[in-house]
Amino acid sequence: MTTMAAPTAFDTRALREGIERSDAETLLTLYADDAELRVVDRKTQPSHPLVMHGRDEIGAMLTEIYSREMTHTLERVVVQGDHVAFMESCHYPDGIRVLMTSMADLRDGRIVDQTSIQAWDETGPGQ
Repeated sequence: MTTMAAPTAFDTRALREGIERSDAETLLTLYADDAELRVVDRKTQPSHPLVMHGRDEIGAMLTEIYSREMTHTLERVVVQGDHVAFMESCHYPDGIRVLMTSMADLRDGRIVDQTSIQAWDETGPGQ
């Protein structure tokens, strides 16, 4: 008799805690060893996105981002089958805001392929 294990669910609680507590280590647990992450923004446009391969590169980027003096909020997260989408808003002390949306494919509950698009305020508040 063969039993099949239930698919591993994506940990939305860890996503929220990692983002809102600026905890790069918690966020890194959500990625597969062979994950790929692409970031598109004003500097790294769609034809030449910033691409990170594997947990080491992704971890270095997460550590750098979440060590900055700013607040992060998980606005929305949707998981459907082997896919997750989420929106994160960030706020620097000087009032600059960043909004990032991400779509990712999952394998065994971990991110294997993610594309994130982010938009930054061009100027500070009231300018």
